[in-house]
Amino acid sequence: MTELPHGLVAGTVVNRTDWNHQLFSIEVKAPISPYLAGQFTKLGLENDQGELVRRAYSMVNAPSHTKGHQHLEFLIVKDSDGQLSPKLHQLQQGDEVFVGRNPSGFMTLEEIPSTTQDLWMLSTGTAIGPFLSLLEQLQQQETPLPFEHLILVHAVRTKADLTYQERIQTFIQHFQGALHYVPIISRESVAGALRGRIPSLLLGGDLEQATSVTINKERSFFYLCGNPEMVRDTSAALNQLGLEKHLRRKPGQFSSENYW
Repeated sequence: MTELPHGLVAGTVVNRTDWNHQLFSIEVKAPISPYLAGQFTKLGLENDQGELVRRAYSMVNAPSHTKGHQHLEFLIVKDSDGQLSPKLHQLQQGDEVFVGRNPSGFMTLEEIPSTTQDLWMLSTGTAIGPFLSLLEQLQQQETPLPFEHLILVHAVRTKADLTYQERIQTFIQHFQGALHYVPIISRESVAGALRGRIPSLLLGGDLEQATSVTINKERSFFYLCGNPEMVRDTSAALNQLGLEKHLRRKPGQFSSENYW
C-alpha cells in the first residue's frame, strides 16, 4: 500500500457489525505500527469537497489478539451533524479507509500505578472501546491478574446502546468474580442497570454499593473516557472524594482521555 500524507496508511474494511440504527463497529486491516491496549489512532475519509477528514478512535481489540495488531476494530456512533462518522457508517466490507500509522494515547495498563488493587474504568457511549481492549489484554496475559477488582462502568441513554454484551460476559466468566460490570442507562428503567449520571452515582455511593468495592485512595485507580462533560464532572466528583489527578511527575488516583 502506498504511503499517504499526514501519517496515514490505506486500510480495508473486512467486517462490520450494526448494534442499532446509529451505533456500529468496523474491523479494518491496515499496516500500522504496534500499539498498546487502550490506545487510539485516526480514521480518515475524503469529504464531498475532496478534503481529508480525520478523527481519533480507540481500538476495541487488544494488539495481542489472534488476528494480529494490524487487524483493528472500532466502535463508532453515527453523528448526523458530523463530517466523518456518517461516511464511516456507509462503509462496507472491501471498502478503503485511511488509518493513522502510529497509534498513541496514555490510557494503558503500563500507566497505572503499581499500588493499584481496584481498577475502575468509567465510560460513556462508544468510549467503552479502549476498556474492552484493556480487558482483552488482561485476559490473554498468562501472569496472575495484577488487580483484585476490575470495575467496568458503561453509561448510555438506552438499553439498545449497550454494546459487546457477549464479549463482556466472556470477560466476566474468565475473571471469576474479579470483574464487576455496571451498566447505567439514563433514559429508561432497566432491571440490573443503574439510572443517572456517573458523577452523582459516585458521590451518592451507588457505584460502591452496586459493586461491593469501596473507593480507597491507597487501592483505587480510575480511568475516565467519554464525553468532555462526563470527564469534567467526574473528575470534580473524584476530587470531592479525596482523589487527585494522576500525573507522571506526581502519581494520583485518576486519569482521563476525552473522546472528542
